[in-house]
Amino acid sequence: MKFATLAESGTEYPIGKILCIGRNYVEHIRELGNETPDTPVIFMKPATSVIEDGGTIVIPPYSKECHHEAELAILIGTTGKDIPAERALEHVAGYGVAIDLTLRDVQAELKKKGLPWEIAKGFDTACPLSPFVPADRITDPQNLRILLTVNGKTRQDGSTSLMIHTVREIISYLSGIFTLEPGDIILTGTPAGVSAIVPGDELVAEIPGVARLQVAVK
Repeated sequence: MKFATLAESGTEYPIGKILCIGRNYVEHIRELGNETPDTPVIFMKPATSVIEDGGTIVIPPYSKECHHEAELAILIGTTGKDIPAERALEHVAGYGVAIDLTLRDVQAELKKKGLPWEIAKGFDTACPLSPFVPADRITDPQNLRILLTVNGKTRQDGSTSLMIHTVREIISYLSGIFTLEPGDIILTGTPAGVSAIVPGDELVAEIPGVARLQVAVK
């Protein structure tokens, strides 16, 4: 079983659903040549895809193009269904940083065929995840900087202020489809700058004031 940890208290939550939002930053949509959606694009990762700070990414042999996507991660702390946007943050236990790893070549082939993307998004080690800072330490989740470096060089540098759908809106929308439960995690989309990683690379994802995550590629 995998656990999400609140860094200061050490409280552990068994990880439940990992709900991910795609195409939530305009510049990232443009860099991949996708259309801007009217509603959030949702996909899921299994808990078995999570690795912790200091972990190792293993790119599956069926892919030759694995991309990094640094994201704000949300840890749900209380159960909710059909949550109004204005009360959405009351259900958040903490905030962290995650890397949504994507097998871009596999995803592209699946999309061409109209098939689901799970094997491109949910493989083992596909979700490096930091510990979470308690929610009450973050004044505004829409005013956070997201950084990712590969071998010390900046690849991504964006802000949650650029989200198409805000954290409040995402939680509200998802809770209309899935009952949100303690231990569920939401990945909120990635800013522009995604690119390929290869064995030997060292990745650092950071949201200053929230969390830092360092992983290597095997």
